[in-house]
Amino acid sequence: MSVAANVASIKERIAAAVRRAGRSPDDITLMAVSKTQPPERIREAYNAGVRLFGENRVQEVAGKFDALRDLRDAEWHMIGHLQTNKAANTAELFRAVDSVDSLKLAEKLDAAARALGKRLDVLIEINIGGEPAKSGVAPDSPALDELLVAAPRLQALVFRGLMMVPPFTDDPEGARPYFRKLRELRDMIASRKPPAVAMDQLSMGMSHDFEIAIEEGSTCVRVGTAIFGERARG
Repeated sequence: MSVAANVASIKERIAAAVRRAGRSPDDITLMAVSKTQPPERIREAYNAGVRLFGENRVQEVAGKFDALRDLRDAEWHMIGHLQTNKAANTAELFRAVDSVDSLKLAEKLDAAARALGKRLDVLIEINIGGEPAKSGVAPDSPALDELLVAAPRLQALVFRGLMMVPPFTDDPEGARPYFRKLRELRDMIASRKPPAVAMDQLSMGMSHDFEIAIEEGSTCVRVGTAIFGERARG
């Protein structure tokens, strides 16, 4: 199937999941995970109505952005693990960083955004499954509290919510408990009303489990393979 046909199919599945959950379609944003995809494939997704794109490597995107500069209303988010030494380039290239996992990184992004005279939306990445190989803040760790407490002084950053990648299971239903835990964590943080922190965004759900994520409260689903097919290599 073409990228356009895949996007149409994903949108239909999102609409069905929204109906099952009794939610509004306006609650859900579709992000096309465009990492490793060439500009022409990204343009196909854009022409099919996608406006939000996720990348995970700073060094990969500069050339892409030059080729896609005419897509004025496209929005680019960093969704991959980010080293602090890439903060300046990331702040320059992206509208948002959805994978903040330490106070040190947040401080570097804040300084870089200030130098550019811009503000960055950020999500805190949560390692909800406690997997050693994955990045993210443990849900019960002091590192999460450090980020929330620091938010008022990081004035170039706009804390919008949480992001996660659950442990993989062949059955999409296996991800449901993890999605539910992230929603409960988001709700708990929101109930505390931490200064300078909004908890209106919950980025969770990918190609094989996004419908379950929507049923559990996701506001943004990150879909790559189901839109573009298997990842390009090289």
